[in-house]
Amino acid sequence: MTLQLDDLNKATEPKALEMLSGIYEHSDWIAEQAVQHRPFKSVAAVKLAMAEVTAQATRELKLSLLRAHPELAGKAMINNALTAESKNEQTQSGLTHCSEQEFALIHKLNEQYNVKFGWPFILAVRGPRGSGLTRQQIIRTFERRLHATPQFEFEECLRQVNRIAEIRINDKFNYSPTLGNELWDWHEELARHSDPGFQENNQLTVTYLTKAHLACAQDIKQLMHNSGFDSVHIDSVGNVVGRYLGRNADSNSTFLMTGSHYDTVRNGGKYDGRLGIFTPIMCVRELSRAGTRLKHGIEVIAFAEEEGQRYPATFLGSTALVGGFNPDWLAQEDSAGITMLDAMKAANLDISGIAALKRDPKQYVGFVEVHIEQGPVLNELGLPLGVVTSINASSRFLVEIIGTPAHAGTTPMDRRHDALCAASELALFMEQRALSEEHCVATIGQMQVPNGSVNVIPGSVKFSIDIRAPINSQKDRLVEDILGQLKEICSKRGVSYSTRETLRVSAAPSHPKWQGHWETAVGALGIKIHRMPSGAGHDAMKLHEILPQAMLFVRGENSGISHNPLESTTSDDMQLCVEAFMNLILSSCA
Repeated sequence: MTLQLDDLNKATEPKALEMLSGIYEHSDWIAEQAVQHRPFKSVAAVKLAMAEVTAQATRELKLSLLRAHPELAGKAMINNALTAESKNEQTQSGLTHCSEQEFALIHKLNEQYNVKFGWPFILAVRGPRGSGLTRQQIIRTFERRLHATPQFEFEECLRQVNRIAEIRINDKFNYSPTLGNELWDWHEELARHSDPGFQENNQLTVTYLTKAHLACAQDIKQLMHNSGFDSVHIDSVGNVVGRYLGRNADSNSTFLMTGSHYDTVRNGGKYDGRLGIFTPIMCVRELSRAGTRLKHGIEVIAFAEEEGQRYPATFLGSTALVGGFNPDWLAQEDSAGITMLDAMKAANLDISGIAALKRDPKQYVGFVEVHIEQGPVLNELGLPLGVVTSINASSRFLVEIIGTPAHAGTTPMDRRHDALCAASELALFMEQRALSEEHCVATIGQMQVPNGSVNVIPGSVKFSIDIRAPINSQKDRLVEDILGQLKEICSKRGVSYSTRETLRVSAAPSHPKWQGHWETAVGALGIKIHRMPSGAGHDAMKLHEILPQAMLFVRGENSGISHNPLESTTSDDMQLCVEAFMNLILSSCA
């Protein structure tokens, strides 16, 4: 029988426990504590309440929860001793139909995993879409996670347990994230386009104005047409622009602008940027189907370029809209020597129209962007959505330290002027300094010893510094302290140095009104509101120059990894994202 939220909220405690039985494998103590939080506002609130009970449990209880789960394709399955829920899940993934070789491999992996970690390997085999992973996907994930640390696997298994529980709750309520599933499919469909050299290896790479990039633009344009937009076009830099008019479709109409980018990094993920395009398209489609027009129109922009993968210039799409496109960029060349100007001409873009792309802020009420988090925070907290408070300020430097190259065997330790040791000392200082302030980060991402040799003391080291913080003053203090420490270290060690600043970007704090709209939209779903800064840059930070802006993050799977083929999210989280976005536009644009 299908469970109804109202029935669960009104049931006696024993009856409520019966309703939630079996959601966590042989661990109904979770339901016993979760029902104390009734009434639940939504099915999502039921999921989060049970996950929170799990998170607050002792390590011993968590370990017993993990050990309550059966091995995948293990003895319990062979002996027909699985719970009904586990049997259904393993059947849907095809594990009950493994070949002899697959059974043997999974049995071996189970043994290795149990020896290393002390509990069974746990994976939500129905996957992020809920329809089931293939046996090959399961085996690849098994093999990958065998190399993780015990602490990481402990937490990852708990996350997988919560995902299993989420799907089982869906089954009990006969709930399907219909729009989230469709959104998932849109991402898969667009990901069929990839640049040569990557597509052959099943890797996703879409760089500015390649054939794959142009094909993506055409697909997005067609999707906008099919979704009920009143007008759709590709502009002079390759942005795909769709407009859904408000009730008063006249020259004085104002719009809420939204969108993100559809280009990718090399061998990247399917959701970075694209989630922020498809989510508003989905909402416009639903408005169009319902015949709903709002006071303000909605302008959705699929920005053509944000990643800076083909040409040095970045944020080309959003920069053009704020009037910052530099004509000198047209002379930039890619690795094949093709200028940006020639690439634009080949794509039949009207270069003369770039300046006219600058938007008039008076025609807009603001800019909002949805984005996959690209980090582990929401994943670790067990929360599907996060409200962004600010896009971090950042500064980048290229640094060279010059010491004295000398024989590694004959030069005493107290006579050395080692450039690498100076750089290493700075790296450790940066780590501790950034740890001292919340949400700050400092990174040396590149380091090289030119002409280094195994038996020569490094006489030169070149490296990068990347410093980020939620507010400008905080970032400036970090820069001052780190550069000051660099000077002190080099003086102490008798080496010299030079620095060159390569990037300085101001923080883009969310506008209080629009951040408030996101918080109201998320809260209406029965979800705990979590506020967080964005450490990564986004198109929103460019639109921040002319419009009030605010962002919403969506939880990523696989510890929130991004710019990576493992980048993922679930259709359930995407469903909540669509619902939050719809809540926002209905409240702010009506």
